[in-house]
Order: sequence, then structure tokens, then C-alpha cells
Amino acid sequence: MLKGTKLYSILFNKCPKCQQGNFFETKTMFSKKFSKNYANCPICNTSFEKEPGFYTGAMYVSYSLNVAFIVVSFVVAVGFLNIDAVQLLYFVVPSLVFLAPFFFRISRRIWINAFVKYDKSAFKSMS
Repeated sequence: MLKGTKLYSILFNKCPKCQQGNFFETKTMFSKKFSKNYANCPICNTSFEKEPGFYTGAMYVSYSLNVAFIVVSFVVAVGFLNIDAVQLLYFVVPSLVFLAPFFFRISRRIWINAFVKYDKSAFKSMS
């Protein structure tokens, strides 16, 4: 249902062009190699490294995701659950440390999807 959309590529760790090959080498975020992504798509050979420093922009995406998490946590905790803002820090700080690999990986996938378009013929041409 989502196949062919950028959301599919972002959520399922797929190449933004063919949506067949994986973007990161490992499926789990909690391994030593969580940050290793392929240089090229194993299926369509699309380069994932557009230029040196390409993923520097993904830091801004990651920053935005972290800020959104903090704001949503604050609004829910203080606005709806009446939790003290200082007590909220006991939840937010460990959560951000735990979610750091998730935000790292998803921000890179969001960033590359901003620059690479899906091409349904990319997979067929390699077959």
C-alpha cells in the first residue's frame, strides 16, 4: 500500500530509488554497526553518498526530531498528566539517549529521500 512513497522507504529501511535494497547494513539499531549504511544500493546500485559531507544536513533533521520529541513530551506530561517539569527530565534525558540510534537512522533516511526520487523502472532494469 505504501510502496512507491517516500514514507515506505523511510519506515522500512529501503533504497529511495528502487525500494528493494536496504539502506543500512544491519536491521537492528542496537548493534555496533548501527550507523553503517551501504555506499550503493545492493539492488539498483544507486549511490547513497552523493558528495562528501552529504549527511551533514541529516543533523538538522535529527535535531528537529529531538526537539519535537521534547516538546510533545513536555505538553503531554505537564499539560495532561500534571507532572512537574523537573520530574519530566528523569524521563526525557534517558529516552533521548535510548532513542539516539533511532533518530540517527531515520534522519539519514529522511535526508536522502529529500534528494532521491522513486523510480519503479530502477528495479526492473537491473533484473
